[in-house]
Amino acid sequence: MNTDEYECREVRPDPKDGYVRDQQGKPLKIPAGWSLLPPGDAALSRRIKKAHDCWIIKTQKRRRMVSLGILSDHATIERLRAERALELEDPSYQRKLDAGRARREKQEVAYGEEFRTAVLAFLDFAPEHLSLAVRMAQLVTDHAIPVGSNTVARTKRIPIEQRAESAVIAWMRHQTTAYDEMQIARVKGERREVRRKLAARSRKVLAKYREHLPADSYTACPLAAVLR
Repeated sequence: MNTDEYECREVRPDPKDGYVRDQQGKPLKIPAGWSLLPPGDAALSRRIKKAHDCWIIKTQKRRRMVSLGILSDHATIERLRAERALELEDPSYQRKLDAGRARREKQEVAYGEEFRTAVLAFLDFAPEHLSLAVRMAQLVTDHAIPVGSNTVARTKRIPIEQRAESAVIAWMRHQTTAYDEMQIARVKGERREVRRKLAARSRKVLAKYREHLPADSYTACPLAAVLR
């Protein structure tokens, strides 16, 4: 069978044993001979999706959907699981993993430097505040670029200059404003409007550091309190 013919649909858990629900809430009986492959081995999960029809069980936790595993043909799961176990025991496979890991680590270090440079360029502080800019760029970078952080710094859909700017504003929202303690009404667009106002305030703070102002101009600055 052509692998393109296999169907992998997304479902939701159901409290009744032997059932799940489709995305419209309709109960679905789990086919006979199927079992659950728990999450944890991405390579095995990908192979299951290519080898047989499957149902991906997802549930919402806070603001994101998380996988509870894959339902598919039990015999297929066990066959691919055994193949995967043999692969993991092969020394050449481990060497390949180590080489890939080293390559990714090198790429991450290079991206970190590139991103930090972009943040510094966006900050563009006056020379007398260069040390603060360097410290801030490092803090923003450390927060924004870790793999899996799900921040704007990890996207490639926008230029790195825009990523750096958005990361700075996001970092300032959490570090120099009361955003995390705010009780924001659950009204459509309200959180976006609050963020817009806080971003405007943060940009005004940054603008001060781009000017040659007297030192006492920064004594009550929330950013100075974080960086000094």
